[in-house]
Amino acid sequence: MLERFAFDSICRVALGEDPACLVEDSMAAPGRSAEFMRAFNDAQNAVMARFMSPVNSLWRLKRLLNVEPERRMRSALGTIHGYNGRIVRERRERRSEVGVACRDDFLSRFAAAGEHSDESLRDVVTNFLLAGRDTTSSALSWFFWLVSTRPDVEDRIVREVRAVRASSHQGSITGSATFSVDELRDMHYLHAAITESMRLYPPVAMDTHGCREDDFLPDGTFIGKGWLISYSAYAMARMEDIWDKDCELFKPERWLGEDGTFRPESPFKYPIFHAGPRMCLGKEMAYIQMKSVVACVLETFSFRFVGSERRPGLVLSLTLRMEGGLSMQVNRRS
Repeated sequence: MLERFAFDSICRVALGEDPACLVEDSMAAPGRSAEFMRAFNDAQNAVMARFMSPVNSLWRLKRLLNVEPERRMRSALGTIHGYNGRIVRERRERRSEVGVACRDDFLSRFAAAGEHSDESLRDVVTNFLLAGRDTTSSALSWFFWLVSTRPDVEDRIVREVRAVRASSHQGSITGSATFSVDELRDMHYLHAAITESMRLYPPVAMDTHGCREDDFLPDGTFIGKGWLISYSAYAMARMEDIWDKDCELFKPERWLGEDGTFRPESPFKYPIFHAGPRMCLGKEMAYIQMKSVVACVLETFSFRFVGSERRPGLVLSLTLRMEGGLSMQVNRRS
């Protein structure tokens, strides 16, 4: 459900249209959107299989022979490019109509620049959808699981949300209205809890960069041209020399100052959104989206994990997914 929500949201922001994937069994949810989401998953799994293969070029042979998972990859790419290509063509045609105002989504802005081919725009759309769907849904899944194991954290989040609601004078404390951006920014403990959740379960657990020229890391380590360098944010979160002896604990308070306001850490210590010139462009949007979902949901419902006391299994794809999904018992608050 979180994947469908995130997909709908990023489609509205990036493409200016709502595929309505969140609406199950409805005529409002076109079949091609569900097919597109399945193709996205198939393509990611195939890409991960290429990285995990002990033989670097084995996937090229599999593609030549048209065997799995490269056969599924070929089919998935056809679906993905067809879906995005249709949207790009429709946007081009819309812009060519006399008197039609330019829309305010990302794709319209890229198209209006006039510097991109249809293929380039298609790839831009694919990147936005990949970044906007999987990372947010992964982060929220692990967050809701962690909070369900800590009633004290959940209670403090709910009290903060209700305090912000009460001070805004926009409705009853348990109303269903959404929150403004300014109200969300006032929720410092919620911001800390989401940040701490992503520290322990980063949406992108491992990342790899390629070196274009010979270079040195700040500690003097030499990195040669063409080398690949990887880091694991998941492992870094569990290192005492980075996060102290309580590094494995879910502790939102570590992100709060004495006055209770959120206190960020260096992005090089907390590389969830990368650091330096490659900082994630969608960081603020992701926080607003996640805080909005959590505040609105926890204001009305409480959750308890339906399963053993053990942590859900980890599935390492391009993002850190939860094995088997997250089954929850939902209770309406009094």
